[in-house]
Amino acid sequence: MNQAYHVPVMLNASLEALNLGGGDGVQGGCWMDATFGGGGHSQAMLNAAGPDARLFGFDQDPDAHANALDDPRFTLVAANFRFAPQFLRAHKGLPLNGLLADLGVSSHQFDTPERGFSLRHDGPLDMRMNTASGEPASAWLARVEVGELTQVLRRYGEVTRPDRLARRIVEARETQPLATTHDLIRVLSPTAPRGKENKHYARIFQAIRIHLNDELGALEDLLTNAIGMLAPGARLAIMSYHSLEDRLVKHFMRSGNFDDDVKRDMKGQVLAPFKPLVRKAIVATDEEMESNPRARSARLRVAERTEWMP
Repeated sequence: MNQAYHVPVMLNASLEALNLGGGDGVQGGCWMDATFGGGGHSQAMLNAAGPDARLFGFDQDPDAHANALDDPRFTLVAANFRFAPQFLRAHKGLPLNGLLADLGVSSHQFDTPERGFSLRHDGPLDMRMNTASGEPASAWLARVEVGELTQVLRRYGEVTRPDRLARRIVEARETQPLATTHDLIRVLSPTAPRGKENKHYARIFQAIRIHLNDELGALEDLLTNAIGMLAPGARLAIMSYHSLEDRLVKHFMRSGNFDDDVKRDMKGQVLAPFKPLVRKAIVATDEEMESNPRARSARLRVAERTEWMP
């Protein structure tokens, strides 16, 4: 586990959500950590699951691979979690007893200026979760049209007047390329409400990042794939950090679809692949929020796989 890379959020709550905490927790079986990062959740899952367990950690970020656990029970897969079914079948890792995903950007990614995620550090305007593939934000912003940028800012940033922001960004690049994070912040600065500058910038950075990495599309794939990957009675635990992710997770756990269309049989029983185990999302304790600021926006939801198949 690399605490310097990333401090795991709601570690004990995650284990309890997966039914791995305490003496009555599940032992053995196959498990998946969809967002390996610094390995904190993975190490705790292995410790709780016992000597006969197997754990598959997924991370598309090459930087995370240096944190791979030296444990024969552990396999690190260098891929986005949306491709998990193929890898798990190849490694005979199905069905799963539990799946954990801690979504969003890791502390390491925020704290490394070269990654381009941070408002505090000036660095290349990159924002890719996987630096080995895809298009950096600077290249996308150099070619995107006003209409497309407006839609991205509206859908993923939920900002006020995204059309004005989009036009401002497109006009600014004609004078000077937007090559660094602070280049973009300087362009956005006149549009920021006084006293809420960082929140304003963060929403715009979030929108660009989500679009570049197709984060919501990958999450939808993970949730849909979880139906076939998890055994009946197995747990699905997802930790999200903004309302767009949390809404998708809440709807899918409740209804088995992203429109939250709940289907029932003639007796009124819900027909869905998952049964939510908490009505409200679990949040971090005050003590954890104080010691780990990233935990403040975390929302953990947990559901159990039912027998029902779509």
